Amino acid sequence: MAKRILILTAGYGEGHNSAARGVRDGVRRVAPDAIVDLRDLFAETFGPFHRVAQRAYLTVVNRFPKAWGAVYRWLDRKTNYEKDFARFGRLKKRFAQLLADFAPDTVVSVFPPYPYLLEQIAGPKRPFKNIAIVTDSITVNAIWYRSPADYFLLPNEQSADVLRRAGIDEARIKVFGFPVNPVFADLAQDRQSPSATKPRVLYMINIAALTAIETVRRLIELDIHLTVTVGRSAKLGEAITKISDKIDIVGWTDQLPRMMSESHLLIGKAGGATTQETIAAKCPMIINHVVSGQEEGNARLIVETNSGAIALTPEDVAAKVQGAFANDAAQWREWVANISRLSRPRAAHDIAEFLLSL
Repeated sequence: MAKRILILTAGYGEGHNSAARGVRDGVRRVAPDAIVDLRDLFAETFGPFHRVAQRAYLTVVNRFPKAWGAVYRWLDRKTNYEKDFARFGRLKKRFAQLLADFAPDTVVSVFPPYPYLLEQIAGPKRPFKNIAIVTDSITVNAIWYRSPADYFLLPNEQSADVLRRAGIDEARIKVFGFPVNPVFADLAQDRQSPSATKPRVLYMINIAALTAIETVRRLIELDIHLTVTVGRSAKLGEAITKISDKIDIVGWTDQLPRMMSESHLLIGKAGGATTQETIAAKCPMIINHVVSGQEEGNARLIVETNSGAIALTPEDVAAKVQGAFANDAAQWREWVANISRLSRPRAAHDIAEFLLSL
């Protein structure tokens, strides 16, 4: 009988959704006959209010990082999460109906509240496994691992150590890597040496467009091949076009795995998805923005493993790029060797095989 796997996400940060899609696509590759359902119960239950909450979250995270950092630390100190989630009556009703209709063998959560809600609905003797996929690195909030999940799937050993120090049973800890798009496992890692060609630098603009414009101005002064992603912001694309006609400008695209694998260096914020994807692509990273709380751990992972650097001003970004490729790209070669040891491009496959084995 085909396995039935329910994957639960929420649109508060792209890392959750990226991980959910990675698990879904990994299961489909490993077991095409498996029945997989990916749902965002917060969006389904709360509709317009959920969209307002999303915008409020992104506003606080991007414009008031110190305030979000205080909230993040407050969540980490809490011990009564169950009491808070007991109030989600409407969501639990929808969740319970979904469990009855779908009858999963395994429920996979990439957003922390779900394992608590699942326990309150189905109890400890539920007929399916309760799996939590942790999407943060190093600064893993306690809301993840104080849950009653049967297993915690971690992106790296550094994050697994956080759970071990918190007293989580080793049998519940599994380190498979972050479930990036399975396409990363298909891509050949045969980029030319930056000494033999112009270094290819990919700048992913997420926020702070004014700073981004100045960063682009600094970067085009260097002897590099620059590609800039602007998402759906046509206005930003037009502004960058006016700076130089030698920049490759890319709007919204599903080709980021290929672009990362072809690039020598990535510049971007320390988001969960971006950081883990650049690791999967073995492409060193210069981090130009860090959100207090969960992204601090992503930045630490890059810096503490010497797989890139942090540069928070346009001047520093350009200096770090120039330094990476100086002296026959000695710094870049060191970064590549280190990030390659972290890389787990097959994580989605491995997670899928684990879920199917339960």
